[in-house]
Amino acid sequence: MMVIAGIFVIVAGFLLRFNPLVVVAVSALVTGVAAGLDPIRILSAFGKAYNDNRFVTAIYIVLPVIGLLERFGLQVRARALIANLKGATTGRLLIAYMVFRQLTAAAGLTSVAGHPQTVRPLIAPMAEAAAEAQTGDKSQSEHVKAMAAATDNVGLFFGEDIFIAIGSVLLMKGVLEGYGIAVEPFQLSAWAIPTAVTALMVHGFRLIRLDWQLKRRAAA
Repeated sequence: MMVIAGIFVIVAGFLLRFNPLVVVAVSALVTGVAAGLDPIRILSAFGKAYNDNRFVTAIYIVLPVIGLLERFGLQVRARALIANLKGATTGRLLIAYMVFRQLTAAAGLTSVAGHPQTVRPLIAPMAEAAAEAQTGDKSQSEHVKAMAAATDNVGLFFGEDIFIAIGSVLLMKGVLEGYGIAVEPFQLSAWAIPTAVTALMVHGFRLIRLDWQLKRRAAA
């Protein structure tokens, strides 16, 4: 039972608002010590995990490019584009983005969009511009940005399970097989489709309600 001590370290670290990277590293160290590993084996485990998942660091190549695009007016152009589109609203824009996010995630393209790649430099500024055009002020800016981020989260979370080779589907298959339940990844993916459609409907309603709220604010 001492092996799960790392979980308590993570919970305590996040509650105390410590640096997440430090919290995770200390948690792994505590777990290794509790499992009876010596420092060399713990360090070796860290190195192997980093080497096996080195593709994750590819984002560090993308970030400078995004920074340069923003430096030369990407957000300004995005806001101007949406401001000039007749009939464009915050809700409609985010619903369209959610459909795109779910479809690409369902095809396994989970990294084609995301918070650093699309939400911050493109979707959030465009949603803000649409909200400003609807209300005439910027008072809803933070709420709109939060909804843009939430849209990406919901679209990815419920869309990626449709892809048969995603980690979550393979994990469920392994757990079920451990209990003697034989199931194919395709069956799990097929059952993820109604869930994804329901998520689209529920979050889509929230986005339509956001448009209603902005419309009422404009009329006030």
